[in-house]
Amino acid sequence: MVIGISLTAGTAAGCSESGLTDGKDAVQLALTPSDGTGALRPDSAIGIAAQHGTIEDVTVSTKGNDVEGELSADRSHWKSRWTLDPGAKYKVTVTALGKDGKTQTVSSHFTTAKVKSSQKLESAVEAPDPKETVGVGMPIILNFEREVADKAAVERALEVRSSKPVEGAWHWFSNQRVVFRPMKYWPRHTNVSLRAHLSGVRAAKSLYGTGNELLNFRVGDEHIVKASAKSHQMYVKKNGKTVRHIPVSMGMGGVTKYTTTDGNHLTMDKEDVVVMDSSTVGCGPGCPGYYKETVYSAVRISDSGEYVHSAPWSVGSQGYDNVSHGCVNASPSNARWFLNFAYRGDPVKITGTSRILEPDNGWGFWQMNWKDWVKGSALKQTMMSGPQGMTPAPAAPAVPPAPVAPSPSASTSKSPATNTAPDAPGQKPEAG
Repeated sequence: MVIGISLTAGTAAGCSESGLTDGKDAVQLALTPSDGTGALRPDSAIGIAAQHGTIEDVTVSTKGNDVEGELSADRSHWKSRWTLDPGAKYKVTVTALGKDGKTQTVSSHFTTAKVKSSQKLESAVEAPDPKETVGVGMPIILNFEREVADKAAVERALEVRSSKPVEGAWHWFSNQRVVFRPMKYWPRHTNVSLRAHLSGVRAAKSLYGTGNELLNFRVGDEHIVKASAKSHQMYVKKNGKTVRHIPVSMGMGGVTKYTTTDGNHLTMDKEDVVVMDSSTVGCGPGCPGYYKETVYSAVRISDSGEYVHSAPWSVGSQGYDNVSHGCVNASPSNARWFLNFAYRGDPVKITGTSRILEPDNGWGFWQMNWKDWVKGSALKQTMMSGPQGMTPAPAAPAVPPAPVAPSPSASTSKSPATNTAPDAPGQKPEAG
């Protein structure tokens, strides 16, 4: 719903006006809703139009906080960009310049409707943490305490800014969880902020966001980890250079729960001490293969119980054989080094196993190809993030049609056709 603010001098009830003129070249402004018009829905948009002149300045504010807006190229229209705070009093002040060279300023007030506690939608950022230095694969994960029906309205309110241009998209994994990731890994040493303008967003019938989120974090050095269950080796790169070679032992297999997942993982948490309990994967006390063991220097890479961790008992097998219950075993010194080295959000690619990592197993989001990732966006589009905010990414250029060979002339129509197969002499084969 757009509330038009189209002021005509002297017509806005409760307005404070100055510098008004009645000439035909005087700018005409009128503030509506003016005082006494009643409370507006928080998802109302505020619009301002100027006749016979241009808008020079607009301030829409509540409790000292200004509402962001966009001014048209010809400065004749202004529109608020985000929704409004519920139960708030706003003051609007507009200054415009008429064709007669004179300015006028008009002010007014309005209020937004209050939202009952049963109508409030709370949200929380799962990752990353405020001011955290993260890996180049780090997602932005936002969770809602109640189900979102209008995902598009919520998604439009989520703004990601980055110091270096990045193309990315949101993907809904449920009605209560939405995740942002770039199309490619974040450029190293990038400053990123999430500005969730959720206050006043109508997420479902009689359900409104009541607070905004601001999160700043930084992408650190580029850490890329690759490990093979077949070669039993793990290689760690920093900014393109290998900085550590670690012999490892992975899942012994035989059953799914003892098979390390294959695919693009991310480091999720780092803990000095973790108790490994097979009860968490359905094998409690009395079950054949039950275990409960304390491990050290553990870096989690999935929600199915997988860590890169210290395993002094399997040092003799590390580099040669897979003997773990699914984790990536390393020596105490190598595991401690990796714990200290890794950021959360570092890519860890594991190959050589038969169990594929699911995209929703932990932070397995990079398992999904980009086309399918974008399908999970309510807006079905990729966005360009930069220092000033987000804009829709430009569409990929159309592939030009292949050139058509000219038809043979009448005088040569009976001649044998020229060989134009890809492997003909002097021609390059097409890509297969």
